[in-house]
Amino acid sequence: MAERGRAGTTSAPAATGDVARRVAGSAAVGCALAGAVAVTVAVLAGPGPGLTGYVSEAGIAGSVHATTYRIGVLALAGALLLIAAALPPGVRLAPPLLAASGLFATLSGAVTCTAGCPLPPFERPTVADVVHGGASVAATGAVVLAMVALAVSGPAGRALRRLAGGTAALALPLCATVGLAMLVVGRGAVVGVLERLVLALAVLWGLATATLLALRKEGHPVNASCIGRDPS
Repeated sequence: MAERGRAGTTSAPAATGDVARRVAGSAAVGCALAGAVAVTVAVLAGPGPGLTGYVSEAGIAGSVHATTYRIGVLALAGALLLIAAALPPGVRLAPPLLAASGLFATLSGAVTCTAGCPLPPFERPTVADVVHGGASVAATGAVVLAMVALAVSGPAGRALRRLAGGTAALALPLCATVGLAMLVVGRGAVVGVLERLVLALAVLWGLATATLLALRKEGHPVNASCIGRDPS
């Protein structure tokens, strides 16, 4: 039967939606893993200045690992879009924020910065540097805001809320510190290390969230005795 019966079984359309969301979650896990590995390899193997430079320097034009870096960023962008599609029905703000983050990440991967990835106020950036830097900042900011939105979203379920809330509690002060450090001290080890911490948190959150979504089962039969209980 296509509709919920007296026994409380899930309708066929709802079950199909559950399967589609789990498939999207599984695909997000693969994209997040592939993207994280590709970006890490490009950053560690590249000729960049180490912790004193920006992660994006691995993708500058002419770099041996530029293609690997850009593929990794695009894979991470795909993971964000898939997570947005895999979130449970009723979650309102997090999906559009994650979709926006994925689109900004795509722009960041498509437009590379110049050597050194110069940014104001201490350096003179080109248009490409501003576009790349702005897209990267917007992508990261949207991810953190999505964590906050998910942390207070009842339909997300307890596991997703706790994961999002805990990660946001770590990411928010780090993001604020990165922004302040870029304005006060500029490029250097402080910004380099903090940037890597923020990005690592975002990637780990995305991977863990995608895994939970891939394993989540919403369309199981519900007994009458279970009505009113927290489904999370």
